[in-house]
Amino acid sequence: MRWERLFADLEAVLAAEADRELDAEVADRTRRERALVGLHERLSAQPHELPVTVRIAGVGTFGARVSDVGADWVLLVRPVERRLLVAFPALRQVSGLIGRVPETSKVAKAFGIGAALRAVSRDRAAVTVCDIDGTTVTGTIDGVGQDCLEVAEHPLDLPRRPEHVTDVRVVPFAALAAVQRE
Repeated sequence: MRWERLFADLEAVLAAEADRELDAEVADRTRRERALVGLHERLSAQPHELPVTVRIAGVGTFGARVSDVGADWVLLVRPVERRLLVAFPALRQVSGLIGRVPETSKVAKAFGIGAALRAVSRDRAAVTVCDIDGTTVTGTIDGVGQDCLEVAEHPLDLPRRPEHVTDVRVVPFAALAAVQRE
């Protein structure tokens, strides 16, 4: 009888040790997998209907829905369907993201902020450009370079005509916080 209890105790100890090893292995793998997930993947996984709260340098804190994500930008939809193209470096905090992360497309990751801004420039849409210090410029994007954009400054209610342009500003991508189409 004593031998049976001894063997039962040994089996219980071995089973508990195996459970601890398994728990440690699962925790270690979870940490490794989480370390491979970046902000791009987290934002891409966010369902469009679920809002997040974002804090953006120079812009402030507000609620929005994630509409699209590129390599270094996120397109947010604010209340009243206002769309805001935000440069990743200007993001200060995001809350309300879901936990699961699907596989993302490598094509989407290659689509940088310059390409997104070139699309806005082609449309000749009036924009409000905000830098990370909170300075805003209204006008039309005249051109997008490798690391900067050129904005012809004019009132939003007037078309981009030489007589309406008050200044032409170059904004480096490193200083760009957000661009809102008007």
